[in-house]
Formats: sequence, C-alpha cells, structure tokens
Amino acid sequence: MQFSYSWSCLYNKGFTLIETIVGIVVLAISFSVLTSLIYPIAQQSAEQLHQVKAAELAQSMLNEIQNKAFDHNSDMAGGRIRCGDVIATPTICSTIMGSEIGEVRATFNDVDDYNGLTDIQNSQGLPLELYLGYKMIISVCNDASYNGSCTGNISTAKLITVTIITPTDFSLHFSTYKANF
Repeated sequence: MQFSYSWSCLYNKGFTLIETIVGIVVLAISFSVLTSLIYPIAQQSAEQLHQVKAAELAQSMLNEIQNKAFDHNSDMAGGRIRCGDVIATPTICSTIMGSEIGEVRATFNDVDDYNGLTDIQNSQGLPLELYLGYKMIISVCNDASYNGSCTGNISTAKLITVTIITPTDFSLHFSTYKANF
C-alpha cells in the first residue's frame, strides 16, 4: 500500500491574501461602528459624575455663604441690629457688592463679600484638588422682589447664584436667597 501525498491539499486549508485583507477590513469597520456607539455612552456617564460633583461644590458654597451675616452693617450674630432698620439705631445697608478692601476669603463676614468669587478653594484659601478642571462664578445682588431681576437697592433680600462649569463645559446654576432678618 502506497500513500501519496498531494501538495494541493495544503493550499485548500488556508486563507488567501485577499480573504485575509477582506477579513481585516470587515473587523476594522465593525470596531469603528462599536466604538462610535460606545463613546457617547461613556461621555454621558462621565457627565453625570461631573454634575454630581458640581452639585456638591455648589451646595458647599451656598452653605458657607448662608452662614454669613446679611450685610456688613448688620449685626454679625443676626437678629438684634438689621441694616435698613429705622426703628432702632438706623444703619444703611451696603449697596456695593463685593468684599471690603483688604478682605480675603478667610475673613469674609457677610453675604455680598462672595460677589465675583471665582477661585475654587476651601475657606482657608487652599485649592481643592478634587475639583480640578471645574470653574465657579458667584454673584450676589439685591433682589427685594424675589423675581431674579436684581434691580433696585432695597436691601430686604439678596439673591446668591453659584454657577459651576464642569470640565466638559456643562454649566449648572444654583440659587438661593438670604433675607434681612
């Protein structure tokens, strides 16, 4: 019995160069379609994390601001002397929003000192590394009508708005009022 071996059967078991190239092209197209479908989902997932961190930062800032006196000319403990109160000792409420000369974040003592603050720091002035890439803008204005218009100098309420911009340029606005009690 003699075995004959044919070289032609070896060629029938492999892929040709054209088949290999077609396979690579099909895989490349498949991976590009999958990647284009997965990337937006990953970006949306990251955006939710950024929004949560922005909300935490804004809430922290609003809590800090709310714990300050209404005005520089008000009683810092609250309640006894109010600016604009003509019944007791008349004091004039400040009309200029912003910190007093020489005041730094650690010495802010009233709500309007925070107007124009953009640095993301703790109350001692140290940067918060947890929020790298985030931007913050704080605005404080008189809004006695509680309509968000910030018109007039009547100082019965101040509108505090904290705007946080995430690293993906998504802007979130948080607002609250501080009343003259």
